[in-house]
Amino acid sequence: MKGLSEIKKHIEELRAEIQHHDYLYYVLNQPVISDKEYDDLYRELKELEEKYPQFITPDSPTQRVSGEVLKEFKTVRHRVKMLSLDNTYNFQELREWNERIFKNLGKERFEFVVELKIDGVSASLNYENGLFVLGATRGDGEIGEEITLNLKTIRSVPLRLRGKDIPPLLEVRGEVYMERRDFEALNREREKNGEALFANPRNAASGSLKLLDPSLTAERRLNCFIHSFGTMEGGKKISTQWEFLNYAQEMGFRINPANRLCKDIEEVIAYCNEWQEKRDSLSYDIDGMVIKINSFLQQERLGFTLKSPRWAVAYKFPARQATTEVLAIKMNVGRTGVITPTAELKPVECGGVIIKNATLHNFDEIKRLNIRVGDRVLVERAGEVIPKIVKVVESRGRRDVEIPKSCPVCGGKVVKEKETEVAYRCINPSCQAQLERLVLHFASRGAMDIEGLGESVAEQLVERKMVKDLADIYFLKKEDLLTLELFADKKAENLLKAIAESKKRPFAKFLYGLGIRHVGEKAAMVLAERFKDIDSLMQAKEGALMEIYEVGPVMAESIFNFFRQKSTQDLIKKFKKAGVNLKEEEKRLGPQPLKGKKFVFTGELSEFTRKEAEELVRNLGGETSSSVSKYIDYVVVGENPGSKYAKAKDLGIKIIDEDEFKKLIGGLK
Repeated sequence: MKGLSEIKKHIEELRAEIQHHDYLYYVLNQPVISDKEYDDLYRELKELEEKYPQFITPDSPTQRVSGEVLKEFKTVRHRVKMLSLDNTYNFQELREWNERIFKNLGKERFEFVVELKIDGVSASLNYENGLFVLGATRGDGEIGEEITLNLKTIRSVPLRLRGKDIPPLLEVRGEVYMERRDFEALNREREKNGEALFANPRNAASGSLKLLDPSLTAERRLNCFIHSFGTMEGGKKISTQWEFLNYAQEMGFRINPANRLCKDIEEVIAYCNEWQEKRDSLSYDIDGMVIKINSFLQQERLGFTLKSPRWAVAYKFPARQATTEVLAIKMNVGRTGVITPTAELKPVECGGVIIKNATLHNFDEIKRLNIRVGDRVLVERAGEVIPKIVKVVESRGRRDVEIPKSCPVCGGKVVKEKETEVAYRCINPSCQAQLERLVLHFASRGAMDIEGLGESVAEQLVERKMVKDLADIYFLKKEDLLTLELFADKKAENLLKAIAESKKRPFAKFLYGLGIRHVGEKAAMVLAERFKDIDSLMQAKEGALMEIYEVGPVMAESIFNFFRQKSTQDLIKKFKKAGVNLKEEEKRLGPQPLKGKKFVFTGELSEFTRKEAEELVRNLGGETSSSVSKYIDYVVVGENPGSKYAKAKDLGIKIIDEDEFKKLIGGLK
């Protein structure tokens, strides 16, 4: 058996090996092991650290995501101001800047470093003796907000610096950004969940860094390029920006591979022009180039204005912009019921494309732009992103845009569920704009489990008006199904059999299948157990709903509004006519030894799925929850537990593993 010193040494070796592979993958983009091999190393380190917590260090790869949820961000004063750059908008202005440098330096020779101007969010990273200790936003240049825990989640941000000659004190600056594919995936997920969409990757990166829960930031797949430093005490002697970039990469920072050393302004201009033409080939957005005098000594001699360094300037790419007239503002209803205003434009050429429409995102954006039908507006197209309206250049419209009180597709009720939300949505369960998604959800395994009613079938049923609401599924006939693509006798019979079998599903499955906003599988189960049948639930007041442990005010309001609609009441009548089970089955109560005990499960269990484990607890009279609070009695921890495990430790809640859980329920059943 290994002694503690050997175990500590092995943990340190694992930590160093994982950090090395992080550097190869996230900084150099040159991985040498598979994802599976990396995951095995990470899992071994995590298990050892959990067993021997005395050997956990702040720079361990396992400490990137904190279990802590912040109440607010603290402010940080930067040691050295984070200044903004002056902009140039054409090559003549760049040449004029070069002439000013030439005069100020007394005609001595100088060279430039040219870097891509990442369209992201500026951040400051502070290291003491090679260890990442503090991260902050730019703020107003003097004071920013501390976002250390969120920056730790970014894999390309080293928690401990590499190599020799590490400065005892180092503060570097960089740009945090989100790749376009990750931005698009995030917006798809937000649309699916009925949340407001981010306008662009920069907006998404900024919002992600401002989340108070670092575990959510970790899911956003942010990245970071380092481009300069504010403070550097000790370490390797360097005298140029080019040397700094190479030194930074040696220490483990991610440096943009497109940086270039240029000998004169014409070479700079040629390089700017090159990237102006091929910027869409990148996987992330850039909006220009940054040009810096290479020599630190010459930078010092050139100095600063009140707001900007004289030795650096930004060249902004010509915006893909045009002016046109707003002909109409239309309301589009998304698959989750969110109503998105879209401007119909007088067709205009912009960046080689004819633009006829531009998204307005939400009604807060309309208010911010103060836009009306008839206004002349400036539109912008960036890469493949949907064109957007930047501002009103001439106000001609007279009538303000009104937020619709009823859905433009179905006439159903439109609500804004809480003040902190920007989205307005239609909550009619039979709304045609949402129906395809609702049919798929209703037929899913977690709901009514109708095998054979997949995406293609749902799309055809809704498109051909065979299903105009969810209850219509139960009135389909064989001759209807035979008109669908790829349907023959056997397939039609199998689907009809699956539909018939679904009528007997538990009441909780039906409630979940209705797709009521904020009501997941767990909440549906709790509601079914409490109200026993659909009529009792439909008559429940908000106050009665809020008395339930798992139901908060937002969910209570959503349930109440849902069942108050005439369209919902008509839908339930059709389900009753179809013979769908709308009552909770009476359970034969055996011993209830866990009555009054509340459980949370986190991580992967080996012998149960999480649903099976939760059902065992409920069968023994206990309750389960998806969140950790002081009211929880047990947190059951499996493999790779999330932030709930750390929160349970902080709150002093009893933590048990799967074996202890099996012993607990084994002795009670």
